[in-house]
Amino acid sequence: MSDFFGGIAPLAFDPDAEGLAFRHYDPQEIVMGKRLSEHLRFAVAYWHSFAWPGGDPFGGQTFDRPWWGDTMEAARLKAEIAFEMFEILGVPFFCWHDADIRPEGASFAESRRNFEEIVAVFEEKMAATGVRLLWGTANLFSHRRFMSGAATNPDPDVFAWSAATVKTCLDATHRLNGENYVLWGGREGYETLLNTDMGRELEQMGRFLSMVVEYKHKIGFPGQILIEPKPQEPTKHQYDYDVATVYGFLRRFGLEDEVKVNIEQGHAILAGHSFEHELALARELGILGSIDMNRNDYQSGWDTDQFPNNVPEVTLAYYEILKAGGLGRGGTNFDAKLRRQSLDPSDLIAAHAGAMDVCARGLKAAARMLEDDALEGPRRARYAGWETPEAQAMLDSDLDSIAARVEADGVDPRPRSGQQEKLEAIVNRYV
Repeated sequence: MSDFFGGIAPLAFDPDAEGLAFRHYDPQEIVMGKRLSEHLRFAVAYWHSFAWPGGDPFGGQTFDRPWWGDTMEAARLKAEIAFEMFEILGVPFFCWHDADIRPEGASFAESRRNFEEIVAVFEEKMAATGVRLLWGTANLFSHRRFMSGAATNPDPDVFAWSAATVKTCLDATHRLNGENYVLWGGREGYETLLNTDMGRELEQMGRFLSMVVEYKHKIGFPGQILIEPKPQEPTKHQYDYDVATVYGFLRRFGLEDEVKVNIEQGHAILAGHSFEHELALARELGILGSIDMNRNDYQSGWDTDQFPNNVPEVTLAYYEILKAGGLGRGGTNFDAKLRRQSLDPSDLIAAHAGAMDVCARGLKAAARMLEDDALEGPRRARYAGWETPEAQAMLDSDLDSIAARVEADGVDPRPRSGQQEKLEAIVNRYV
């Protein structure tokens, strides 16, 4: 055991506690027939919690961590402290990029050996603690070799490097019994059409994803392959902009039954949507896989990756998830980072604990609304006219027949209230 967290004990559910504790998240509480822990399936993001130094676009490192350094010794210490935090929080899962967990080597082979050594450390610690892997992924965006993309790069050598990296990461995810594997195309897009062959890049991206799916089946990986939609930042025109864009891409390459989406709240906002919109659309399209839970600062135009603290927003998100039947193999990954002024180790614990409480409050409120039929009843009433035989028959008819019926009936439809304010008031009663 290290002394990084200063002897902080595993957090308990204690609504009246004055110190670090859960006030709303009781993992054993039964909600809609399942334990709260099974609904939420919390995961810690290795990159933001253990690899991010506290910088921003105008300044560098503010955090002083004992594992900083590009050495295997530092990587092993990072893993030791990470699993201590997982146990303090009682989270069932964690997530990683390859670059988060190992130092970069002088060659691809050396980086792979470094990576596999830490994967072996993870294997031991997962067996000892019971913490599982929600998903693994490859960092194909930070190193300068990826400045023009990974799968979409104009240099075939970068495409090859990226494919080899994903193979290594998918092998490791399979070895660690990961629930999912995520592809996050941080630089799969372009800055200007003056130097871009968009058609070629989309074909490369489609073939790359097809190779990943083929390899998943070859090795017998039972988990889901997920794409994480992300608009603009850092690439001006991103190919995986939002859920609708990703679905169209999947349909084009015949992958809609093979790949789902990992949806992030902050990315939804950057795309001009609400989180619940993206979740509802993914549910209706049958591609909802998992979520990254965070929030953006609405006064900033970039992805600030803050821990969630807005219960009404979180409630509406979990409402859509519960309507989908839950997260399945997915989970709630906190793709969120401390503010660069939050320097203390205990801030890491407090940030996650507070976020877990917010999610618990949101999910429980969403469950009550569903159980009380508070929103679904009015929704059904609004569309009740479509349940009549005449309305259903119209969908199988044609314009000539419909026009003739309208003239014969002589009915002039009268608008009906959507009652938005009443429904908003209903939501507010639950949150």
